[in-house]
Amino acid sequence: MEPLKAIYNEAYVQKLTADIKSVNLEFDAEACSRLILQPDWQALELMERKRRITEALHETLPASYPEALKILVQVAPSYSGLAGIVFPDFVQCYGLEFWEESIDALEILTEYSTAEFAVRPYFIQDTERMISQSEIWAESSNEHVRRLASEGSRPRLPWGISVPTFKQDPTPILPILEKLKEDESLYVRRSVANSLNDITKTHPDLFIEIANNWYGESVDTDWIIKHASRSLLKKGDKQVLALFGYENSHNLHIQEFEFKTASIKVGERVDFSFDLYSEVGTKLRVDYAIDYVKARGNRTRKVFKLSETSIQKNETKSYSRTHAFEDLSTRKHHPGLHQLTIIVNGEEKVSVEFEVG
Repeated sequence: MEPLKAIYNEAYVQKLTADIKSVNLEFDAEACSRLILQPDWQALELMERKRRITEALHETLPASYPEALKILVQVAPSYSGLAGIVFPDFVQCYGLEFWEESIDALEILTEYSTAEFAVRPYFIQDTERMISQSEIWAESSNEHVRRLASEGSRPRLPWGISVPTFKQDPTPILPILEKLKEDESLYVRRSVANSLNDITKTHPDLFIEIANNWYGESVDTDWIIKHASRSLLKKGDKQVLALFGYENSHNLHIQEFEFKTASIKVGERVDFSFDLYSEVGTKLRVDYAIDYVKARGNRTRKVFKLSETSIQKNETKSYSRTHAFEDLSTRKHHPGLHQLTIIVNGEEKVSVEFEVG
């Protein structure tokens, strides 16, 4: 499987420079390619490659930002997904002094890729103006533009520049989310849920207030609140668990727990199984947690969902799972004493330690 950074390869650079040349005959495609494909190109990661391309375009397109922007807006429709974020990145880097031209361009460009990263510096430069703009975008007929309103204003957007104001106080973005909470597009509603999930990280009480207000309004708001609650559910937050009916944990009992592996090596797997008996009929959420040893020797917990269902009085449900300890791009394993914990409706029921060597 190729790494994401391979999206920006030599063929991409050749196509991009040729496409720009077809719009602007004075564009020096060869010079732009040389600036991009310098000797260190292969070592650059995804976002570093994106920025290298952006900077090379700035060096070789017309010096006038509005003129350069017009060219890029003409070329952009041929590029989608991550391949297209170069275009809004140009606006992010060089357009802050040309507010109206840049905002108009981002509204266009987000339809082909996404401008969620590019709007972040604009929020920092003039928060109130961007909040007002986002409220306008939230009423657009285009789902991509509506999503830009919610995704671009997220307090903790992955890969995006931090907007400290929204981490400290997310209330200014709530009117945007309110406008979109019953949007016809799942693409947009998922973004609303992601923004609310960000809020749970820093202002859980505010989120719980919103959750209590929204939950029960409609199928769409129920889905948003449930999806937004994923972090708090994994943390075992009692208020959120109760909102969804995950209670009665003292009446739920683990039986026949099996975990026979005392030690493994990185790259191997562990198997575990157990039965769950309930004294009462109730909704049921079953998770397991791994306390991973980090590079410095400390442990951090990652929670994995096993099941969300219901269980009848005196019923027993059986569970089994294999968990791999293979290194991933998002997780490296380190030797040391790890722990596995079974969690039922937010309550830790049984734990076992094992060595990873």
